[in-house]
Amino acid sequence: MGMSLSLLHLPSLDLVRGFVAVGRRMSITQAAQDLCLTQSAVSRQVAALEAQLGVRLLLRGHRSIAFTPEGERLFRSADGALQQLQDVLGSLSTRGAPRPVTLSASIGVTGLWLLPRLSRLQQRHPAVDLRVSANNRLADLRSDGIDLAIRYAPAEAVPEGARWLFGETVAPVISPALVGRPIATAQELQGLKLLEFDDPRHPWLQWQGWAAALGWRPLQPQGVLRFNQYDQVIQAALAGQGVALGRLELIRPLLADGRLVLAAQSHCTVRAGHAFWLLQAQPQPSDDVRRVAAWIEAEAEAEAAGALP
Repeated sequence: MGMSLSLLHLPSLDLVRGFVAVGRRMSITQAAQDLCLTQSAVSRQVAALEAQLGVRLLLRGHRSIAFTPEGERLFRSADGALQQLQDVLGSLSTRGAPRPVTLSASIGVTGLWLLPRLSRLQQRHPAVDLRVSANNRLADLRSDGIDLAIRYAPAEAVPEGARWLFGETVAPVISPALVGRPIATAQELQGLKLLEFDDPRHPWLQWQGWAAALGWRPLQPQGVLRFNQYDQVIQAALAGQGVALGRLELIRPLLADGRLVLAAQSHCTVRAGHAFWLLQAQPQPSDDVRRVAAWIEAEAEAEAAGALP
């Protein structure tokens, strides 16, 4: 074990922060997004730290990076130290102002489930400062500074302490302007344009997987429009561009006010093995985080009981 460096000779915190950000993501591109810097600026920070220490920290491949043994040793120590610093600085309030509550959810959940309800949170807790982080990347709550997250996953994949919000039921939905007779067989989908969520990880959210779950033969639709975000699928359905697979728990308000209607008979619903869960970063959160978490759970419970549209 070598002797410790003096404070005078410690590398700049900016350089260490850049290296830790890359290590947490194992991606210079994503680290640059986290730090609001360019990729070249983050690369220069890592290169400058390597030059100061006189050792290689990262092995850069064509599309990947990996730690050297020295890089892994430094990351383990620096990541823990920076996390402690983040936690302490986050708990300090320089002007006595309440810290914003950061809630992470997918783009689809944010647009379809969360946004229509936010006015009720503002009415109940007007002093709460909520920051919504809408993206489909699976975030690490503590290292990303996120207090709460709504996640879509099977029960065995969620961490201990996750709270179940609601399950998922999938059925065809359509604009009332396009309504014909209810769909009850694969044959009755042939003349329709299908709106598809282009995410093969969840086959029950795709038309052929949904049909297979019902025991139907492969569909032969008039045509298929594919979208990489689920809320785009629903926007296309609202615009009358075709029939979509509705995730009924997410689109309940659109069904309640008649902007979309069920296009299939009741036996044509598929219950997914996934559900929506609420995750909390800290076991002892702030009062505002507690308030937002309780509000989300109350909204989910009221909807399940039929008390909300």
